[in-house]
Amino acid sequence: MTGPALPSGIRFALEGIDEITFHKVLRDLMKDPAFARPLQIQAQPPKPPRSQQPGGTTDRPEEAGALTLVFGPEDRELALSAMQRLKTIMLRYGVQIDSVWTP
Repeated sequence: MTGPALPSGIRFALEGIDEITFHKVLRDLMKDPAFARPLQIQAQPPKPPRSQQPGGTTDRPEEAGALTLVFGPEDRELALSAMQRLKTIMLRYGVQIDSVWTP
């Protein structure tokens, strides 16, 4: 007996993007019909380093932002089109994609 197919994802690591730009990109994604259901976007905003010690030493390093495009096996073509649209939106804001991870 086999269960339903698990969704796949394409993860885009966005090192060096600030929080404001990240949210602008995310806003544009949410308004763009290329990312409508059945596709999903999972967002991990960047986290700046946290400094709590005198002298500016950090107790938490900076964490890069990431966007993951999640889709089912039957929606692969939609996901590929959306991935190209995502690249275009990121270029609009001068965002460089540092890595792309696909399972």
